[in-house]
Parts: sequence; C-alpha cells; structure tokens
Amino acid sequence: MIAHPENKPSPPPPFASSLASRPPLPLLQPDQSISPSMKTSNALSPTNGIKSGSPVPHLSIPPGPPAFSSPLRPAAVPFRASPASPQPIAFYPSSSLPPSSPPSYSNGSNELRHQAVDVSRESVEVGGIPHVLFSAHKMLKLKKQANVPSLGLGALVSPGREISPGPQIIQRDPHRCHNCGAYPNLYCNVLTGTGQWQCVICWNLNGSEGEYVASSKEELYNLPELSSPLVDYVHTGNKRPGFVPASDSRMSAPIVLVIDECLDEPHLQHLQSSLHAFVDTLAPTTRIGIISYGRTVSVYDFSEESIASAEVLPGDKSPNKETLKGLIYGTGVYVSPIHASLPVAHTIFSSLRVHKCNIPEASRDRCLGTAVEIALAIIRGPSAEMSQGVIRRLGGKSRVIVCAAGPNTYGPGSVPHSFSHPNYPYLEKTAVKWMEHLGQEAHRQHTVVDILCAGTCPVRAAVLQPLAKASGGVLILNDDFGEAFGVNLQRASSRDAGSHGLLEIRCSDDILVTQVIGPGEEAHIDTHESFKNDTSVSVQLLSVEETQSFSVFMETKRDIKSDYAFFQFVIQYSNVYQADIVRVITIRLPTVDSVSAYLDSVQDEVAAVLIAKKTLLRAKDFSDAIEMRSTIDERVKDIAFKFGSLVPKSKLHLFPKELPLLPELLFHLRRGPLLGNIVGHEDERSVLRNLFLDASFDLSLRMVAPRCLMHREGGTFEELPAYDLAMQSDAAVVLDHGTDVFIWLGAELATHKGRCAAALAACRTLAEELTESRFPAPRILAFKEGSSQARYFVSRLIPAHKDPPYEQEARFPQLRSLTAEQRAKLKSSFLHFDDPSFCEWMRSLKLVPPESS
Repeated sequence: MIAHPENKPSPPPPFASSLASRPPLPLLQPDQSISPSMKTSNALSPTNGIKSGSPVPHLSIPPGPPAFSSPLRPAAVPFRASPASPQPIAFYPSSSLPPSSPPSYSNGSNELRHQAVDVSRESVEVGGIPHVLFSAHKMLKLKKQANVPSLGLGALVSPGREISPGPQIIQRDPHRCHNCGAYPNLYCNVLTGTGQWQCVICWNLNGSEGEYVASSKEELYNLPELSSPLVDYVHTGNKRPGFVPASDSRMSAPIVLVIDECLDEPHLQHLQSSLHAFVDTLAPTTRIGIISYGRTVSVYDFSEESIASAEVLPGDKSPNKETLKGLIYGTGVYVSPIHASLPVAHTIFSSLRVHKCNIPEASRDRCLGTAVEIALAIIRGPSAEMSQGVIRRLGGKSRVIVCAAGPNTYGPGSVPHSFSHPNYPYLEKTAVKWMEHLGQEAHRQHTVVDILCAGTCPVRAAVLQPLAKASGGVLILNDDFGEAFGVNLQRASSRDAGSHGLLEIRCSDDILVTQVIGPGEEAHIDTHESFKNDTSVSVQLLSVEETQSFSVFMETKRDIKSDYAFFQFVIQYSNVYQADIVRVITIRLPTVDSVSAYLDSVQDEVAAVLIAKKTLLRAKDFSDAIEMRSTIDERVKDIAFKFGSLVPKSKLHLFPKELPLLPELLFHLRRGPLLGNIVGHEDERSVLRNLFLDASFDLSLRMVAPRCLMHREGGTFEELPAYDLAMQSDAAVVLDHGTDVFIWLGAELATHKGRCAAALAACRTLAEELTESRFPAPRILAFKEGSSQARYFVSRLIPAHKDPPYEQEARFPQLRSLTAEQRAKLKSSFLHFDDPSFCEWMRSLKLVPPESS
C-alpha cells in the first residue's frame, strides 16, 4: 500500500515484484563494466571492465597467471565498442521557468518567474550519473508518439551505487516541498532576497528558513543541492528513539553458514576446501556461526577448542520457544569473532563426513527450512527478549549463507522426494508460501539469506527462490563446490547491504509511472512521510546493494507543453556504518517535437535492457519463454513500422538508422540463455531469470548480449561483434556473457604450445579482470576448437557464416583483414544448421536492418 492514497490526485502505479503477483494489482518484481550505447563515443576505456588499477581481491582460487592488464585495442574497423560509462543526461541551465503555465499560487510563486535566479551552472559537470540511466535523453511532446509501447520511456535506477566523497555530501536535514514532498535541486528557481525556492515537480513556492538568502546567485553555487544533480544527506548520529545501537564496527552483523551434510565424497572435498579458504579470508572482527543439516540440525559450539561439538536439534518441525531459549541462554557459544574461533572453524569443517546411506541424492532427507529458522534465532539472540518496540541496530545486515547440494525434502517447507507424488503440486505450493514467509521474517530481522547451490542434483529452485528473494538475497547455481563456488561464497559475505531502504519516484505532472521491476515491494502506509499532494511512487527496498537495480517504466498523460520534464529519485536507507542516508537524484529531460531528434537520443543498450526486463518478467517458464520470443519479433516490427521508413519499390521496412544496435541486442535476447534453448534445466532458467530481473545495468547488458574480445599479438585485445566469424583457427577469443565467461582456443593456435599457453594466460587474466567485482561470480571455462565444451561458446554467437560476403563484411569488418585463403578456411570450418543469422531473421520480419555503426 502507498501511504494515504485517498489524498493523492491519482493512484500510484503498480509495483512489479518478481517474487509474486498480488492478484488485484498487477505487481511485478526482479557488475561490472558499464557500457550503454553512446551516440558520441566509440572509445574503449580501461574502466570498461578492464580495471588496470584495481586491487585484486583475495579469493580462494589457485594462483593465477602473471599480472596482466593490457588495454583493449579498438577494432581496426568501425565497430561500436562498449564505452566505460553511460553518457550522462545533458543538464541544461534554466534561467526561467518552463514555458508552460504552472498553477497559480497565492504565495507569490508566479512573481518568481520574473524575480528568480537560476542557480544551475552554465555547464553542469557531465561526468555521468550511473545511478539513473534513461532509455532516451529526450522526450517527445506528443502523447501519441511518446507512448508507443514497443519503445516507450524508462529508466534503470541503481539505489546502492557508491559515489566518491565530495561536496555532494550534506550533513544536515534536507528542505522539502510542503506540497508534494520533493527536494530542492539545481533546477529550482530561488528568490535570493527571501530564500524561497520553487519546486520543479509541482511549482509550489517554499521557504528555506533563510538558508537560501544570498546577495548573488554565485553564493548559492556553494550549496551542493543547488549545484549538483546528485547529493547525499547523511546523518551519522542515532536520533531514532527505540533503537539500541550495536558496536560502531560495520562487522557487528554476523554471518551464519548453513551447510548441507548430505554430500558424496567428491563434492564434500571441494566444499571443505572452499570453506577452509573462506574463513581464512574473513576480517578478524567478523562474527561467524556454523550450522549443518541433514535429517537433523547441528548447531556448532565454539567454546570447545579441540573438538567439533554441536547441539543437535530435530529437523522434522520448527523449533519451539523453549528449545530456542535453552539454546541461546545455554553455555554454548554459537556466534563468535573469527579471530577467537578460526581453529575451531577449521576443526568443524574437517569433521564433516560423507553421507553414508546408499540413497540417491534427490531422495536424501534435508531439513533446510528448519536449519534456516535456527540460524535466524541465533542471530537474533537475546534481543528477542527486549521490550516491544525496541530494535537492535547492527552495522549492516546479518547474513545467512546456505551451502546446498539438493532440495529441502524434510520438515517445514519441504517437498516430496519425487515429482510423481500424487499430491506434489499442492505440497509444492504450500512449501513456496512457507519459504516466502520465512524470507519475510528474515527481512524483518534485517538478515539476508543467500542460497549457494552446487552439484548435479536439482534443488527445486522454485521452492528455494522465495526464501532468498523475500529476504533480499540471491539463489545461485554452481557446477560444483570448487573455484566459482568459493569466490561466490566470499563475495556474498562481503557485500555491503544497507537496510531500512525506501525508493521514492517523483515526476512532472505530465508523466505517469506505470510499472517498477526490482528487488522490493510496495511501501506500506507507515514507511514514509505524507504530504498534501504527494503523488510519488514509493517502494520498500529489500536490501540496498550496488549489484541491484530497479526498472522504472513511464508514460505521458497528455501532450507536453513545457520544454522540459523533471524526474526526482530519492533513496533513503541506513548503511553498514549505521549512518542514515537520503540520496536525492534530480534529472531533467528536454522535450522535442522532432521524432528524429528523439530517436537520435535513444540509448540502445539501456532501451534493450529495459525491454528485456519487462519481457523476462512474463517468461515464468519455458512455454512462456517461447511465447516471449514472438513478442520480441512483434516489438521489433512495430518499432520499424512506427519510426522507420518503407524501402522504395518494396514492401520491406527500413529499421530506424538512429537505433543501429537495438535490433541486434534483441536478437541476442531471443536466442540467448534468457529466452532461447541454450539452458536446459528449469532450475537454471528460473535462477537466471530472477537474477536478471534484479541485476545492475552492467550485468544485465552482458546477460542479454555477450561481449567478444579477440586476443592479438603483443598482449592486446580487439573487441568484435559476437558473431561466429570470430572463430578463426589461429586466434584465442574471450566471450563474456554475464554469468559465464568462455575462452575459445583455435585449433591452429593450439598446435603452437608456447603461443597457446601465453594466449590462454592472457585470456584468463582478462576474464578475471572483467569480472573481479561481479556478483554472482561467473564460471570461467576454457576449451579448444572442436571440443565438446565448445558448443557452449558456439551457441551464443550469431551464426553469420551463412550470410552473403557483403553482409558479413558490413557487420564484421575484421574479415577484410583476412587473406582469401584464410577466409576460405574459415568458411569451410562451419557446420550447417538451421539457426538463422541476424540478417535472415530481420528479412523474415519483412525488415531491413540498419547499417552497422
């Protein structure tokens, strides 16, 4: 519920949650190199995934190859590389109010049109605001043109993205518009004589308690909120009654490992190695707890130094209050700083034993639900006995990290071992509801539950996903408990997670927010202040992390008369240092009549990611995914019909030349792992979908369309289109597809052992640099041309080998550098199959693709 809906002129739009839909409202819900399509730059940058100056984190992986940080070499021919960061919105100075007549106010707001001083600088710093990425940098004024559903208007909002300390940090209470609740910003007009400022959202005139009184506009430039599009209001003191602060250390929030003990020997050995390496990398002040589960739950006691000692509880039912009270107030120590308990932790991990019964993995009893309940209880500790209304504030969110090798098949929230159980659908539905309730309880306790799965046994992701999702955590699948699992374990534990998060979205009166997709839920009526005419959309954040984003979709209510539309995004949360943050981001988009000017401002990659998120929200299973491929086809055709042109003397439509990347990105989407046939098991598809809906722009873009980099002599890399024409036998190629990174070694290269080893080492180093901060950490696979694993690589590349030579050269200009013999050899290396190329797909839609940029 949105606070006081009866006071609002129009009801708020539905919020989309990928957790679940609430029938009355059609709600919807859902690393590291940013690279949206820019109309002005082709240059590659070291920050585009190649972080040459970044420290390499200490991870539990074998020593890598020698340090390698070669710059990417731009393609020798015109090909749009992915820039390091999105081009920012152009912030135009505003010396007068927009031409449209704002409402008439008796407090003198109309007089402000003649007396106001615009405090925005003539040229605002354009270093970029990656926190908010719009699908276009201009808006069409006509409602009929602006609301074409196939393209539309949207923005990707990253609430937890970090910013460098600077003048945009404000340590005082913000001013607010008394009418709509908006915040002052660089676009506000200010009466320097009285200090009054006019809201850009509702045009109300507000006082500033004399703070904005100045002799000249230059004085106001010193106020961050009136000179910067992004500011953070920070309160470091604990001013909230009813809160008992914990230690000042950000590490006061504990981590509890919940470990599946129903493992066979190979998996157990890998898991033990990863766990040993994990605790060795933790900071000394980190508090840790260890629980294992099978048919029972073992809560390990750190007070015993020489042996692994545990309190064993039944797993067939939830623990009662007396059992938990006896556990918490007993003599055992179940959560302890790692500096005092590291030897004990190693002893506990070494004591884990192989599952002895000769039972298939899927049929073993696992009481995962009960184990997580007990983990939450020991994190909560005696604070449960505090007086009602008192909440213990920790430095950041606590974490429960589940290491699972199979489904929850015993106790609360369990499902039968076999799908053939006569009552399986009902029991699964009941288990999903129970898991979601447990996740919501964890969220109320400010604890994130991450579930890291590995092995070959299906984990029934549909049942476990609600637990992770509702708590603000993630569910991750790994092939085994080896290297990638160990990296994810470390990155899961070290993620900064803010709490008490709230996102507010305010727009000009002409704009309506229609849908929000992201890791949150509709804000309840008591979670934010109410103002007389506050029409904001409010979303309660499950957690505030840098790896997440929200997709916001908007429409225009009517034809826009003014020259600009204003958008304000406000994120309120408490960070890991217990500071209360109010982050205010204000953006202004110019409105235009020219369709060409609008299309030229469209950010292809941002638009493609927004389209993909809206599409994936509806693709709940494989049959839905097949249907969504057809909607992609219809969307591409509609964009061409609405914004393109008819080819002379033909029935074909030319796709808008201003959108050169968009159709190819959508082609990658429809044939890739998100909607295509690449992913086989429904568990994998479900996990990828949920991860994508919540992911940051950086990771989302890579999951939609892979990035292809060819190794060159001298240690450089050339970025090429992700076409199968890159499979040149004398080369090594890196393909970054978000959750997977592939290294392909050509057969001819492989015959030269020295060159092959050097190329492989360079490619591995590049892959690690590209993904050093990505969460989840992708699996990195290396293989030779013609091997069985090479099919993973080939299936993600556009099959352009069937296209005519002129089309190949137009879209893959690197071919021009090959000799006739090399091209003939490349052509003969391909196997025939029916998958269409990008150009063939466009022709099947009766469209002509735009020229490659």
